[in-house]
Amino acid sequence: MPTGPKGQHRLDDAIGNAIRVAQIATGEAQEDYGPEKPPKDEGAAAMGRKGAAARATAMTPERRAEIARGAASKRWQGND
Repeated sequence: MPTGPKGQHRLDDAIGNAIRVAQIATGEAQEDYGPEKPPKDEGAAAMGRKGAAARATAMTPERRAEIARGAASKRWQGND
């Protein structure tokens, strides 16, 4: 089943989807995004930030430049 921009479930039938959008627009139905995501574990997030900071300080400028070049080449690569 297709998902919306925030991961919510959407109807996969085009006509059914159009009817559902019209119902939401006229107030006949409420938009349902499905179950909410669980809250983030703040302890795990803090550990991730610590790890990222440690990795950044340990990395040489040459390695950072190499990673940046790779990212730029992927970013500017054609989508053909």
